[in-house]
Parts: sequence; C-alpha cells; structure tokens
Amino acid sequence: MYEHYSDKLASRKVFQKRVLGAGSFAVGIFLFSLIIGMSGYHFIVRLSWIDSFMNASMILGGMGQVSELHTDSDKIFASLYALFSGVAFLSSVAIFLTPLIHRFLHKFHMKLPPEDDLEE
Repeated sequence: MYEHYSDKLASRKVFQKRVLGAGSFAVGIFLFSLIIGMSGYHFIVRLSWIDSFMNASMILGGMGQVSELHTDSDKIFASLYALFSGVAFLSSVAIFLTPLIHRFLHKFHMKLPPEDDLEE
C-alpha cells in the first residue's frame, strides 16, 4: 500500500488520495460506533433518540455518561460500549494519522545524493 523507504516519495496527488481514504475510513468507524451506541441506548436503556445520540457521542468522545442508568442490563451495556468506544476512537485516530506519519518518516529516511553532487 505504501512505498518502501528506498523508493521515491509519492506525489502530492497520491498522498492526498491516501489521506482522503484514511479519513473516510476513520469517519466510517466513528459513525458505525455512534450508531451502535445510539441503538443500544434507545433499545436497551429505553432513551429517546436524542438522548441516545447525546449519551453515545459523549462516551465515544471520552466525556462520560450523561443519563442515569437504573437496571443491570443498562449498566452492562454502558460499560461494554464505553470499552468498545475507547478502542474505536483510538483506532480511528491511528488510521487517520497513518498516511501523515508515513510521509513524515519517509521524508526523514530518504537517501540524499552524495556530497559531491551537492557542491555543484
């Protein structure tokens, strides 16, 4: 998928395509996670769709639970969703940053021409 460190640096157009692809995939993971949380809060915890959206987005963003949970099934769902959200959030950030970090490291490790060629 990415070029080897000894290969020439990818063009700006290829790099932009990689960033767009990684960003789209990261947003997809984020939206999928939000839909899972909203569905769980709506059907398991019995919150309205707006309250489900608020709770799911707050947990997915790392802020924490908003609504009070009453039953054991509510608490189990919220706990599992919080664990899942942490992994999903970190994974989506890592996927988004991958092309940027790769390009930086590729530039850092590029072979320079011999010093004799630089003096001319």
